Amino acid sequence: MNKARSLISIIALCATLLFTGYATADNNWTQFRGPGARGLGASDALPDTWSTTENVEWKTDIPGRGWSSPIVYENQVFLTTVVNQGESEDPKKGLYFGGERDKPADAVHEWRVLSLDLESGKVLWDTKVHEGKPAFAVHIKNSYASETPITDGKHIYAYFGNQGLYCLDLKGNLVWKKEFDPKRIRFSWGLAASPILHEDKIIIVNDNSGESYMVALDKNTGEELWNVERDEKSNWSTPYIWENDQRTEIITPGTVETISYDLDGKRLWSFTGMSTITIATPYESNGLLYISSGYVGDRKARPLYAIRPGASGDITLKEGETANDFIAWSDPFGAPYNPSTLVFDGLLYVLFDRGQMTCYNAATGEIIYEQERFPKGTGGFTTSPWAYDGKIFCLNEDGITFVIKAGDTFEILNTNTLGENDMGMSTPAMAGDRLLLRTAARLYSIKG
Repeated sequence: MNKARSLISIIALCATLLFTGYATADNNWTQFRGPGARGLGASDALPDTWSTTENVEWKTDIPGRGWSSPIVYENQVFLTTVVNQGESEDPKKGLYFGGERDKPADAVHEWRVLSLDLESGKVLWDTKVHEGKPAFAVHIKNSYASETPITDGKHIYAYFGNQGLYCLDLKGNLVWKKEFDPKRIRFSWGLAASPILHEDKIIIVNDNSGESYMVALDKNTGEELWNVERDEKSNWSTPYIWENDQRTEIITPGTVETISYDLDGKRLWSFTGMSTITIATPYESNGLLYISSGYVGDRKARPLYAIRPGASGDITLKEGETANDFIAWSDPFGAPYNPSTLVFDGLLYVLFDRGQMTCYNAATGEIIYEQERFPKGTGGFTTSPWAYDGKIFCLNEDGITFVIKAGDTFEILNTNTLGENDMGMSTPAMAGDRLLLRTAARLYSIKG
């Protein structure tokens, strides 16, 4: 009888763990913008107010510079940075043009991957994966660590653009590395597109001003599986794995073409009509794929698209069209420049760099409200918005987060500032009931 009761207790415990396992899964934020690249928090316990004294669980100074997002697996937070052993030029908020640098810094840099304890912010390990002088320059607002790492729960894959891809185990030991020949980027702005992971393949897109390509690497060894040439110039959009009812596709927005490939790198469909710079990350919601390209200097096209699955060949809109068999709807001037768009509770939100927001019906493209303005002087939005608990969050470059009521009217509920004039350009991670917010100098855990 005692054995039977023990067995029943064990089964009950396993069932409890099974049904509460989602709470542990909610702690895992394994790629840029989290599950599905959608920027949605899973817990209603996530905080909506914070300051220097309120709801800051911990803060940890991060050496060097990096605009990569933090990622989380179980009790570890991972992020990348590059430390300049010489003198660094501070980034300047709001500056785009005039921030180009013709030559890389003439000083040794350290490319590093860090792990922090999720509950305390203590640095668990700090691994230097490369040291040397940079082979290429970056814009003053960019960094050599702007690409967000990814994890499969066994390894961390830290991609540093033109430098290389480094695989580490969860204890910080280097497993393998693959270094790349640096490519010339438009005006030496530097790279930013993050890698993606599907099963045993790591997919990297490097759109540059020389020889653009998409490459698939074996995650276990770093061996190249295939490499596809791309007729593109410099772009900064992270690709997306679209697992729809019909197939799995690799979506790659681009200036010349947006292209869907199969998992072997073969073209499935494409369309033209993007702006001359593409940055935002695509994603799927409720069966539609959302793609945007809104370079602020373009007057002819800054389009936003909603795509149905199952396309083949060229699905480009004809002149005057806003929809066809596979483009469910579009807005030729609806896209933001730097931030990705956001779908939450059936509405699509567009955050414009200069401090405006537009809201659409995500299924139909109907405009709910248009270019509502944030308070004067609070423009400079590079970070992609995120959402949870009926609220939209928008972080500007001054480190101020505006909390917007989700729904069909534009209403600012409150503003949160960390009060340290700490520049914000990194998209946060959400792990359970913690918001992990990276600034130019440190990483914060915000918890209600």
